[in-house]
Formats: sequence, structure tokens, C-alpha cells
Amino acid sequence: MRQFVIGDIHGACKALIQCLERSGFDYEHDQLICLGDVCDGWPETNQAIEELLKIQNLVFILGNHDLWALEWATGGEAKNIWLSQGGDATIRSYPDGMPDSHIRLLKEAHYYFDDRKRLFVHAGIDPEVPIEIQSADIFLWDRSLFRRAIANMHEKRECCITGYNEVYIGHTPIHHYQMTPMKCCEIWLMDTGAGWEGVLSMMDINTKEVFISDIVMDMYPKGSGRVK
Repeated sequence: MRQFVIGDIHGACKALIQCLERSGFDYEHDQLICLGDVCDGWPETNQAIEELLKIQNLVFILGNHDLWALEWATGGEAKNIWLSQGGDATIRSYPDGMPDSHIRLLKEAHYYFDDRKRLFVHAGIDPEVPIEIQSADIFLWDRSLFRRAIANMHEKRECCITGYNEVYIGHTPIHHYQMTPMKCCEIWLMDTGAGWEGVLSMMDINTKEVFISDIVMDMYPKGSGRVK
């Protein structure tokens, strides 16, 4: 079984399929760890989740946009901040409401996934606090770990920040730095801007081979996503 990790998809099903095809991903035998935020942004959240549900060995990490979408799908209010950050596209992709199988995926998502000292989480963690007692807000929103990793890169310091062998995070786009995942100390930054004017990136965790989509905004009509 090969193991892959993929960054924030943000409703870009075309880009998701490109990454899966370009990696030769086996839906029955390979494992895909999704770092969250499949929802919101581009117009195919419905189709993207449906594609993920075809994968037998899927590990889905909850992202902040996924939580917003789940709150709406289960009868909550469509918050203005969510609508302005791509939630409107998610609503349009579900004209008949979100089906139970999609709701279940989001409800049962992990806050983080620890695989033999390799940690997968959407936004980050607080390295000074045991992970078991950290709040969901840290996992879904906090950018402190990202900032610390970037600072170490700029200062050319190689050190272990977290105590894990490897940490994979999404949430904060890096496409203004580069269009492929970046490694800062033990931390891999996987959000290469698929929700904006960047690309979607998928990595073979063991070989570190990277598979990227075309530029996502070129795949959709102007005005169909949150990139203006």
C-alpha cells in the first residue's frame, strides 16, 4: 500500500482527479490522507467529496471550512463570513442539500492523525502542550506553527520544533513562495493555493514524490470561485 497526503482541495474536483490520475493512485489499495478543507471556494465541493468517498483507505482530517459547511448542512445558519469565503459555492453545489454520506464524512473526520510519529493536521498544533488536551481551534485555525516553521526557514535553522518525525499541515497557502510543498524543519507545508490562484498538491509520503494539478483558476469560468 502506498501512502499519499493531499493539501486543501477547496471544491476543485478537477484538480483532485488530476492529482489522483498523475500519481497512479489505486482507489482500492492505496491510502490518501486529506488535510481538510475539501469544502468551499470552487464550485465542485459535492463532486470532490463524492470522489473521496470512492477511496477505500481514506483518512479525512477536518478543516475549518469543512466545519462551517457541516454546520450549514446540519441545519445551522449560513454565516456571512463563511459565504464570503467560498461557502456560497458549496451551497450552490448542493441544490438538494448535502447527502447523509457527505455529512457523515465531515462528522467523523479526525482533528489529527498520528501515524508512527508522522502527524497530519489541518492548521497546526501547539508544540508546548500535549496534543491530547489541545482545543479544536488550534487544530482548525492556528497559524503559529506555520509562522515558526517559516521563520526557521528564513533564518536557515534546522531543528525539530514539534517532537514528531514529520508534520504535514494545510490551511495556510504557500503559493506566493512556491507552487510545490515546502519542508521547513520537520514540517511539510502542503497548501499550495488550490483555493486561490495556485495548484493542488499531492505527495507520496514515503518517497516524497509530488504530483500537482494545473493552475486551478484556469479550470473554471471566471467568477465561479472565490478568486476574483
